[in-house]
Amino acid sequence: MQTGGVVRKWTVVIPVKRLRAAKTRLRGAVPADRHPDLALAMVRDTVVAVLSTPAVTRLIVVTDDAAVAASVGRLGAEVAPDPGAGLNAALRFGADDVAGPEAYRAVLTGDLPALTPEQLDQALGGVSGRSFVPDAAGTGTVLLAVPPGESLRPLFGPHSAQAHAGSGATPLTGDWPGLRQDVDTAADLGTVLSLGAGRRTCELLRDLGLTAECAPAA
Repeated sequence: MQTGGVVRKWTVVIPVKRLRAAKTRLRGAVPADRHPDLALAMVRDTVVAVLSTPAVTRLIVVTDDAAVAASVGRLGAEVAPDPGAGLNAALRFGADDVAGPEAYRAVLTGDLPALTPEQLDQALGGVSGRSFVPDAAGTGTVLLAVPPGESLRPLFGPHSAQAHAGSGATPLTGDWPGLRQDVDTAADLGTVLSLGAGRRTCELLRDLGLTAECAPAA
């Protein structure tokens, strides 16, 4: 991404829980034995979109799940161990310790199967200081980004959009439905299918008989 003649190269960090503990509010959307497969499919689609984004030169997945580590490693992501002190600690570790404060860093949720490289590229191009993108509901956060020399200070959790805004981060807005639509519930799955879910998520849902076909990605 080039802004004002300056080329920005972003490092993106994605945290991923152990698959069997991930996405608890989504349980029941698919058969219980396929829940880990769904969580992994969404992570993989998110990773593919991030790695295809022109402004992104490095992707770090913070996880202590061996299956996740192996899968995202094959796609081209780096893997860092989860420090085990919760989501925000994992994000700080990946962005401030592994990537380092000299980099442009962005942290992203791993449940964005309708994300497109174009949308992520546009969002990153709008970053001028510590910035965030609210989720589709407007209450959560899907992306938090900082320029070099600034600490991440993540505040993910309930009402994180309000928390990030209250901490001085700038909200970024744009026509980025795939970036803003994370998947917490079964209804969210229907939304991402209408937006154009990534191949892995869509194929899994089709194999389970939950959709007849997939919309082309935007």
